[in-house]
Amino acid sequence: MKRTLLACACAATLVLPGCMNMAPRTQAETTGAVVGGGLGLITAAALDADPGWVVVSTLAGAAAGTLVARNNETGTCAYSRGDGTYYRAPCP
Repeated sequence: MKRTLLACACAATLVLPGCMNMAPRTQAETTGAVVGGGLGLITAAALDADPGWVVVSTLAGAAAGTLVARNNETGTCAYSRGDGTYYRAPCP
């Protein structure tokens, strides 16, 4: 597991300099994905999850990080009505 964490940290270190020439929105979303994926990976490793759940939590973290960055950019958030539908409104 330590090798996996080290490999992901090295990959993130190589990916982030590529963000220098990106548009600000794309850069924010990419950074959100990398940070969210890293947090998902670290959480799964801390909970001693099996490899399948490590992959799932890393991908879920990356998706959540991207959505958080996108919502911060637009200032809108999605809220549940409780009946399975959602609506968008300004974030608090």
